[in-house]
Amino acid sequence: MADSSFYLCPKMYALFSKEVNSFLHSLIGYVVITVFLLIIGLFMWVFPFDYNVLENGYSSLETLFTVAPWVFLFLVPAVTMRSFAEENRSGTIELLLTKPLSELQIVMAKFLSGFVLVLLSLLPTLVYFLSVYLLGLPKGNIDIGGTMGSYIGLLFLASAFAAIGTFCSAATGNQIVSFILAVFLSWFIFNGFDSISSLFPGKGIDLLLMELSINTHYISMSRGVIDSRDVIYFLSLISIFILSTRIVIEKRKW
Repeated sequence: MADSSFYLCPKMYALFSKEVNSFLHSLIGYVVITVFLLIIGLFMWVFPFDYNVLENGYSSLETLFTVAPWVFLFLVPAVTMRSFAEENRSGTIELLLTKPLSELQIVMAKFLSGFVLVLLSLLPTLVYFLSVYLLGLPKGNIDIGGTMGSYIGLLFLASAFAAIGTFCSAATGNQIVSFILAVFLSWFIFNGFDSISSLFPGKGIDLLLMELSINTHYISMSRGVIDSRDVIYFLSLISIFILSTRIVIEKRKW
């Protein structure tokens, strides 16, 4: 059994590579990445708001980590919307399910490809980090530990959105419907619980609802402290949507 599972790994990697290459060879891939970097860059360096690094006067990447989650609300669903929806629409999902891969391996290949594509859009922001690092007085006057913690939090947040987007794509055969559903669901888990908790001040349930919010755990990580409770929350949320996607895929065999 162990040998069989090991043998299937290259098949999973082939599906993963196919998904990444398909995205990178399409115009939408570069449009999505460019739009993300452009929005972040405009808020950091151009728009005359408190988020502007030059006007703010602080060598900090707080703007990036404040604005990026809201951009990811649209970026990640745009990346993941075609992962299963296109397979469902074209009817190739049945062919995919006949390949020597388990449903979980298929889902993981789709999820990981979505996450890697989001990671590729995030890597160029290291240029912003270098810029702020060099502009500091004295040079290098930036909380590197806190910045790295914030990047880790952003990666966990992107992973959660990718898992949600993959689930929404599997649940529908229409990319637009998948995108809208993923945006709404991601927003609700990111910020909706916080909004609902304000309706129950001081009743205990408000704290429970806040603990269910992605934003609560993301903010905690953004302080530069990696708490095991935050890590467990994100891993649990990702696992729930990956397993839910697997269930949706399995139903197509019935």
